Amino acid sequence: MQSAATIDRFRPPIVIRALNRFGAMLNGQVSRRIAPEDLIEIAKRRANLDDFGEGDFREPLARLLESCWRDARLNVIGNIALRSDVLRILRNRLLLQRDRSLRPEIAQHQIRGPLFVVGLPRTGTTFLHTLLSADPANRAPLTWEVMEPSPPTNAEKQRRIRRVSQNLACLEWMAPNFRQLHPVGAHLPQECVSLMSPSFLSDQFDTMYNVPGYREWFLQQDLRPAYEFHRRFLQHLQERENGRRWILKAPTHMFALPTLLVTYPDALFLQTHRSPLEAITSVSSLITILRRVFSDAVDPVEIGTEAMRYWSKTLTKFV
Repeated sequence: MQSAATIDRFRPPIVIRALNRFGAMLNGQVSRRIAPEDLIEIAKRRANLDDFGEGDFREPLARLLESCWRDARLNVIGNIALRSDVLRILRNRLLLQRDRSLRPEIAQHQIRGPLFVVGLPRTGTTFLHTLLSADPANRAPLTWEVMEPSPPTNAEKQRRIRRVSQNLACLEWMAPNFRQLHPVGAHLPQECVSLMSPSFLSDQFDTMYNVPGYREWFLQQDLRPAYEFHRRFLQHLQERENGRRWILKAPTHMFALPTLLVTYPDALFLQTHRSPLEAITSVSSLITILRRVFSDAVDPVEIGTEAMRYWSKTLTKFV
């Protein structure tokens, strides 16, 4: 594991730390319990829609919010980020369903022979994902179209890209060392965890927040609803641009390969390799950087221990 001096370099800027401390002084107990139904109703009002489509997302959402309240020890920024992120995901789910109703042909798109890059995190999966997607015959989900997927056309494309770029710039300001470990950009490929997040069955949340209660529950779940929404999301993106092979990536696929193959029986795979010790050390640093924005109670040793346990189980299940 990295030394304490090295980890200290990954702290958020002093302005963020001061804001979190000031908020804690004002509010006492910073972490606030958020009712899932409250966020669902807010999302419905903002989108002026009420159809979330097929699949039950309410229990996973409730499990996530409960674990955030009980376990994550979120600071002011963390509470704002959690609320904002959940509302964005809920709104996107509503918009995706509306677009699907207005354009029934979306459901007819076939996802043929997708290529999945798999491997432990921090083993070059992002580099390979980006490299393969540069081939004109291939296509990866881009960050801007995953965060702003509606409408499934080029309408307001530049405005949507600007909004996503502004959000990413805010993240970079709050976690300036994050880009050193993981490139971010509106035009860069996005991981599959973001395509699965509208089901609220995604380890995207476990990366940002310390949610052991949600994590343990998540690992016991049938992930078919998550992969079904993954497929629906790709169909949606394919409406805007069709005819190329999908290049997809998320280390978490190693944990659910049989379920993935139920959804994509003709899927192909490329696996990356690196010393597990180096990979776990690196991913632990990345998680530490992110979580320190959203919580003032982040233990790098605990993160490293949990990462070793989680990915050891995943690798054993994969092989």
